[in-house]
Amino acid sequence: MSEESTTADLVLTGGRVHTVDAHDRVAEAVAVRDGRIARVGTASEVAPLVGKGTRLIPLKGRTVLPGINDSHLHGVWLGLMWPGLLMDQLAGTGGHTHDAPTRLEGAEQRRRAILRTADLLASFGVTSYTEPGLGPGEDEGPSGCFGSAALRDYADLAAEGLLKARVTALMLFGELDGRSSAAEFEEGLRDFKPPAEVPGRFRVAGVKIFADGIPPMRTAWTDRPYTDGSHGSLLIDGESDGEREAALRAMIDAAHDAGHQIGVHATGDRATRVVADAFAAALARDGRDARHYVIHGDLLAPATLTVLASSGIGVNTQAGIPVATEPMLVGALGEAALRDAWPTRDALDAGVRLCLSSDAPVLTPDWRAGLAAAVTRRGLDGAVRGQAQRLAVAEALRAYTITPAWQDGAEDWKGSIEAGKVADLCVLDGDLLAVEPQALPSLPVAMTVLDGRVVHEV
Repeated sequence: MSEESTTADLVLTGGRVHTVDAHDRVAEAVAVRDGRIARVGTASEVAPLVGKGTRLIPLKGRTVLPGINDSHLHGVWLGLMWPGLLMDQLAGTGGHTHDAPTRLEGAEQRRRAILRTADLLASFGVTSYTEPGLGPGEDEGPSGCFGSAALRDYADLAAEGLLKARVTALMLFGELDGRSSAAEFEEGLRDFKPPAEVPGRFRVAGVKIFADGIPPMRTAWTDRPYTDGSHGSLLIDGESDGEREAALRAMIDAAHDAGHQIGVHATGDRATRVVADAFAAALARDGRDARHYVIHGDLLAPATLTVLASSGIGVNTQAGIPVATEPMLVGALGEAALRDAWPTRDALDAGVRLCLSSDAPVLTPDWRAGLAAAVTRRGLDGAVRGQAQRLAVAEALRAYTITPAWQDGAEDWKGSIEAGKVADLCVLDGDLLAVEPQALPSLPVAMTVLDGRVVHEV
């Protein structure tokens, strides 16, 4: 066997390699060959793979992580808005600060937005993300960011080798944050043909459904009343709560029976309970490992967490939301609502698969800020909100890496640094565990590696 066939293309050594494997093992070095992890271990164990053609990177104590997977991020919209963020606009602290259109027109502008996001995410160490909702329900949408044409743009860019991250997409057959109907949804399932998978780069995994709105706007569907006596409602067409619930359950059943993964935007405690029950019932019929999940899950009662855990249903939430909006939740629903609000700690303890994500451009796509919020529950104003729901650094890191890989149905080949998996890596210029979590966003991303290829380096 020649030296070329046994040596590595890339070796990073002399640092802290957080493998995020089943035991959260920390190694010293990692070797990459042909786009895959060839070996992980001590510096001496990896050293034999260094040859004449190997690029050797002395880490000098720096940190290597699996590539970050932002499992709920609107890539086209982010490319239009950045550096503006929706949360900043709502707070009156920011907006569009670059010369960009307010609506994307045509493939050229959409492609430019996607590629702008690709460069941005690579600079943050993100190597995978989920586009949660593109499809015919938004073909006439006001921003031009969420229509079905964007799915084709993604597929084309992936086939051309221009994406700097692996992208999973969900189809959308209703309006973004708005109405849908069971009839239109089932028509979409039947008639819409998404673009074919580009292996390892782009895949349409399933569908997204908007169940309700959000608690601060009193549009989430809740068991407890808002301070004005209302309960919100589902966004799905129907003359009564009962009709709307039946339509939601029918939509979930139809998508499940068609073989799709389903992500449902559900925030109110009544909405999350009904979605969890509908998922559990669908899964019980055939036992399929569908990887369905609740998106956001602002209010999750303990009984709902039990259903989610027992049925293998995930939760995808954003740690920055509670630290920014808790006072608004209290204003809408009262202090008692905080018992079930954004229960990240309770979800993990119950055995729920928990993903953390940005929902960018609602929040920043910088996962370091999200991890800091999950660990400290400290907002920009310095106030700590929901202290009992704090996560450990290792737990939050898993929620940005291996658990999103599970959501993608890809945990056997990405999401951790283990021999045989793809070489998707994020290198931080410092020791992750030596930095106060609140200061993590100041720890620079020194390098991003996708499939063994460096796509960002400073």
